[in-house]
Amino acid sequence: MASLSVKPGQRFTLPDWKNNSLHISADAEQQRFNSHHIRQEGRVLRNDTGNQAKWDEHNSRTHLKDRITTVDKWREALAKCLADLDLEIDALSKVKEAAENAIQAKNLCLDVAIECLTFRESRRDIDVVRDPVEEELHKEVKVIEKTKKELQQRVDDAFRQLCLLKEARQQLSCDHRHKVEALELDRQCMSFNPTSGNISFKVNPTRIPDGTTSLSEWELTSRCHKERAEADMRASVDLRGAITLTIAQTNNELDAQRIATEFALRKRMRDMEAALSELRWQEKNTLEEIAEMEEEIRQLEEDIKKRTLDLKVAHTRLETRTYRPHIELCRDQAQFGLTDEVQQLEGIIRALQQKRTESQDALDALYRQLHRIQTDIGYKTNSLQLDNKCMDTRRKLVVPVEKFDPEVDAVSRTRNLPRESQLELA
Repeated sequence: MASLSVKPGQRFTLPDWKNNSLHISADAEQQRFNSHHIRQEGRVLRNDTGNQAKWDEHNSRTHLKDRITTVDKWREALAKCLADLDLEIDALSKVKEAAENAIQAKNLCLDVAIECLTFRESRRDIDVVRDPVEEELHKEVKVIEKTKKELQQRVDDAFRQLCLLKEARQQLSCDHRHKVEALELDRQCMSFNPTSGNISFKVNPTRIPDGTTSLSEWELTSRCHKERAEADMRASVDLRGAITLTIAQTNNELDAQRIATEFALRKRMRDMEAALSELRWQEKNTLEEIAEMEEEIRQLEEDIKKRTLDLKVAHTRLETRTYRPHIELCRDQAQFGLTDEVQQLEGIIRALQQKRTESQDALDALYRQLHRIQTDIGYKTNSLQLDNKCMDTRRKLVVPVEKFDPEVDAVSRTRNLPRESQLELA
């Protein structure tokens, strides 16, 4: 008869089995409760942080919009001020040119008065008298010189004012350009969003860069630039009125003074030719010295480049030796030698740069001197040409007004005048 087999091992009681089931159910209930609690906390945290992030981003975007609006208003104000400044510079330049032309026109009057006085010196015997005509000619010379001086003073004032206007324009233009760049950057910041492809983590993004200014300082700087430009423009407008008035007054004073002239020029022309010869000799020598100095500067720059390369080699050697391992990282003779080499090379480069600066200053001085010489040659050449033209001026005393029409000469300081202002002789 077969017997029932029994599995070996521990046997639990029915209460143990029931308790185990109850324990598992209780643990499951507790774990579900804990999970539900954590889920609720996570949901609350996500909602809070999401709302906070959206609000912070909204505030940042609002601040950026406000900043863009403020900067754009200043940009428009500076652009308008720049346009007004350009118009004023152009207007003052034209008035200055008109004053220079007025000075140029007065030269013919002065030449005519001097020619008349010179011509009347040829009178002989009893006719050599100080009559009202001669007294008026002397008075005319004084009036012409006074008006030229007044006009030249106005031209100098206009030149200085133009320099101020251009300086103010440079400041405004720089400020305007910076604001345009700032607007582009802020608008780029406005375009960033979480899906942008060019966003990334940055190193220390909350740092305060060097040169950062306060908001009040930023606004004060732009305001000062704008107010200075407006003040310069007001001064320019007043100066233009003064120049226009001076030109009108001088033209009224000299309206009737139109006469021809002739000078005794031979000795003066010989002196001028000798001076031109001396100046041309100086110009030739100066040009040779400039060429030699430019070559010296070129050689200095080549030496600086060579020594700079040597310094790079020494720096690289020193830096490379810093990676020697452990005990090998010692201050040996090679280290001292490389350090001395770096110091020597730095001193050599400084000396070469100093010498290059001195040579450049000397070259600039040579160029300035050459400019003075060439300018003086131009002046003297112009004067010599004028003197040559004056040799033929006496024909105006005999040629009828209807046939005499003086030509404009780019070198001469005389220019065409109206018909009624030309010399009339019986």
